[in-house]
Parts: sequence; structure tokens; C-alpha cells
Amino acid sequence: MHRFHFSFAVILARRRITKDSMFAALTKVEAKEYNQEDFVGGIVLDGGSRISDLKYKLMTIELLNLAKNYYTYRELSQIVSLPDTVLSRYVKGHVLPTMDRALYINKTLQKIMRLEAEIQLRIRFDDSGYFDNTRLISDPLLLERAVQHAVNRFAGARITKILSPAVDGVPLAAILAHRLGVKLVIAKNAREVGVSVFFEEVYVPGRSAMVLSLYVPRDALRRGDCVLIVDDVLDTGETQMALARIVQKAKAEVIGIYALIGLNTGWKTKMEQALQCPVEIVHHIGEKPLQRV
Repeated sequence: MHRFHFSFAVILARRRITKDSMFAALTKVEAKEYNQEDFVGGIVLDGGSRISDLKYKLMTIELLNLAKNYYTYRELSQIVSLPDTVLSRYVKGHVLPTMDRALYINKTLQKIMRLEAEIQLRIRFDDSGYFDNTRLISDPLLLERAVQHAVNRFAGARITKILSPAVDGVPLAAILAHRLGVKLVIAKNAREVGVSVFFEEVYVPGRSAMVLSLYVPRDALRRGDCVLIVDDVLDTGETQMALARIVQKAKAEVIGIYALIGLNTGWKTKMEQALQCPVEIVHHIGEKPLQRV
């Protein structure tokens, strides 16, 4: 089973659901689809469509939990046209929705909980055109929503490592790595005592005259790894291209790049063509600031 599959044991433990109780919940909605032997420690052994369906249902429950921070059960009931008692059972992990219902709930909630709009509301520029990202990277709830968005965007992709530059991209990358059950690799701008061998890449950030370096311990990336590069902001893309070159030095593969904010868009097509992978940005900002303070 590929490394990118969710750590179901962790997810189920967080909800205090045992293997037996999970099976009992499953039998209430789809007894014909699952067997008791399919579960070992909360992990589905069958690598077919059943594991994909189960992952999607659990993601939908996570989205419901996030929505519960914004809406009451009564309000959610009106939004998704389901009894509040049913939604409560989903949120508490007592029962899983059917696949059709999970698809409907997810699609409906995504319409009212647009991550892009929430990010836009939190961006404030100064008179020089710089903005403070503190309100983005310091909010675990917003980052959880971004993780959900990333999971949906890269659904079906094989991911074995999350790679992020220090420091502001790390909170999002850490939560995403935890959700996917894979290791987090942090590229730092200085060598660390205690690590003797590094991958090193030199680059020049856009609109600057400085030469910077990124360092990743050699044993952090291995041949054949499928790496998703994650950051909070993409400006010129030079940092992410440097990270991609480190991945290539390790004989690994970049499967995609994900960021909350993209400044301008001229670099996006060039980067996708050079790396032959998708670049997913939640919110794009053009040449002019959205809002001055």
C-alpha cells in the first residue's frame, strides 16, 4: 500500500473509534461493501476502490468538523438538507455516510466555505505593497481547511514526502504531512551542526541581488520518493525551483507544488512546463494589492 494513504489508525484514534466500533458503523450504511477482515488496526487492507471511498468519507467528516466551527447543527442541517441528528452522528464518528451522501455533503460545503475568499479577507497590504501573512500561517483552523483543499487537488497522486522551505511554509506543510501520514522535509538556509552531508542548491530570489542557498540532509530524500513541495507564498517561483532541483539531485520526483498565495502569475506556466507537474495556488494576487492599510 502506497505511503500516501492516510494514517487511519491515527484518525480513528483521535475520534476514539475502535476497529469493532468502526466496523459496526460501516455495517449500518454499507454492510455489503466491507468485511471485518478488511480492517487491521483501523487500516483497510484492500487496495481497490474501497480504500478510496473510505478516505473520502473520512475527509468529508473532517470538513463537517471544520464547518461546525462556523455553523450550528441547525444551520448545517438547512445547508445540506439533512437532519441535524444525522450530522451529529457523522461528526461524532458514530456512523459514516454513504459515498453518494459524502460526495453531496462535500460539494455543498465547499461552495459555502470557500478557502480563497477566507484568505483574501485576511490579506492586508502596507503602502509599499508588502503584506503580513501572520493571520494565515498562525490559524490552525484555516490551515486545516487548506490541507483539505490540497488533499482534494492531489487526490490519487502518490506522495511519499512533503518538502517545504523554512520557515513560513512549515506550519501548513507539517499539518499536510501529518494528514497524509508521510515525512516532512524542511529545507533550511544554513548548514546545521550534527548533519554532515547535505543536498545544497544556490538560487537568486526574484527582484533581489542576493545569492542564497538551501540545504536538505541527504538521508531526508531517497531515490524514487514522490515529493510534494508546499509553501505559504509563491512570488517568482525561484525558491520552489531550487527545491525542485534538490529533489532531482536525490533522484526523486516532484509530483506537484502547492501554496496558499501566488503573487502575479507569469511564472506559473513556465514552472509547470519545466517541472512537468501541476502548480496549485489557492489565491492569486495580481500586480496591484487587494487592500491597502
